[in-house]
Amino acid sequence: MGAQWKAKHKDLAANAKGRLFGKLAKDIMIAARHGADPAANARLRLVVEQARKVSMPKDTLDRAIKKGAGLTGEAVHFDHVVYEGFAPHRVPVMVECLTDNVNRAASEMRVLFRKGQLGTSGSVAWDFDHVGIIEAEASRPGVDPELAAIEAGAQDLEPGEDGGATVFYTEPTELDLVSRALPAQGFAVLSAHLGYRPKNPIDPASLSAEQLAEVEAFLAALDDNEDVQNVFAGLGG
Repeated sequence: MGAQWKAKHKDLAANAKGRLFGKLAKDIMIAARHGADPAANARLRLVVEQARKVSMPKDTLDRAIKKGAGLTGEAVHFDHVVYEGFAPHRVPVMVECLTDNVNRAASEMRVLFRKGQLGTSGSVAWDFDHVGIIEAEASRPGVDPELAAIEAGAQDLEPGEDGGATVFYTEPTELDLVSRALPAQGFAVLSAHLGYRPKNPIDPASLSAEQLAEVEAFLAALDDNEDVQNVFAGLGG
């Protein structure tokens, strides 16, 4: 959870997949503003690769690229807004939104944070580092994540549990460089994006099962909001 909060055991039912595709389409449109060719647009290339890995339909992907690049004649405008605050039991949270209606997003965040505490700008950000976050899985047996991190230029890593993906952390400006270097070190990149990493994550074991469930429910409600792109929680493990 230290890298990015994700709902546990979230199925890929139609509505969940639809929300995922919607979030990716926004990322693609934003990235495509700087060019419709992934080969010449590093940010777009990373998001397109992520979209393909979750089987986004090709026509949906292509439409998002063309729309973002201004090739369809449609005006695309999203504001990037970051909200800070606390989930129940004082768990710090950073919420990234891409919205076409800032007033609506602000109103909905106020409602969602009633079960926690909505903070002001800077009230929580000081407890997070802004970093590049790469999720990757071993593409061949016997690879050493720590050696791969050193060779690829990553700053730190969190090994995957039970064969899960390893999370590599980079300087924000080196996200694409490290993403390109990891495959040669035996790791297939699943996703790569900028985000927030907690400096002092709270140990989930310090919360009761009921308290942790309340935090999870709060984070899930945030994640389900149509304007929310990413949720970063100050939880370890």
